[in-house]
Amino acid sequence: MATFEKGILGGFSGKVGNVVGARWRGKNVMRSVPQRGNYVPTEAQLLQRERFKTVVDFLTPIKSILSHYFGKSQGDKSTYNLATSYHLKNALVETPEGFVIDYQKVLISKGDLRDIDSPTVTAAANQVINLSWVDNSGQGNASATDQLVVVFYAPTLQLFQTYEQIASREDESAQVTLPAFLSGIDVQTWATFVSNTNAAISNYLGELTVS
Repeated sequence: MATFEKGILGGFSGKVGNVVGARWRGKNVMRSVPQRGNYVPTEAQLLQRERFKTVVDFLTPIKSILSHYFGKSQGDKSTYNLATSYHLKNALVETPEGFVIDYQKVLISKGDLRDIDSPTVTAAANQVINLSWVDNSGQGNASATDQLVVVFYAPTLQLFQTYEQIASREDESAQVTLPAFLSGIDVQTWATFVSNTNAAISNYLGELTVS
């Protein structure tokens, strides 16, 4: 693979003859078309593919949440790319059956906004979930108008439910109603505060059974 800044072709994307042009990490690159053959990936390559697939399959349903609230893009890396990288490094556990997600290490947001103070989550009848916290407005950069974002995940169904901007920091409590089909299902819960320009590092609130 070669990089180039200027040339008779200039920057281009796609295949021209036996050459492929692309943009990679902010640079124009060219490489030859790979030869077809009986390539067999190594065990390490297969393992890396499994790691990546596990994380991407988990994060894709909440890509919009991560794209909005997971820090700021860095060069050619989007906020979703940064979230994927974080979870590959920190939230993946290898078991005899394969890779699994460590829910306690999962983050739905990342920033320097003041996080949630003393959050609690409980299940009530008819799929109602009650959340509460201490209003820490005025501490650091915490504002009374910061908005609560909550994410639920049902592992057995591989299904997310997301709720954005459902209460203000000053409200100290919020209530959401999950779909009826989740009754009796165990869900993992995360919550965070966000503003127009920033987000907190999210809190893992634990597992609960929907009533």
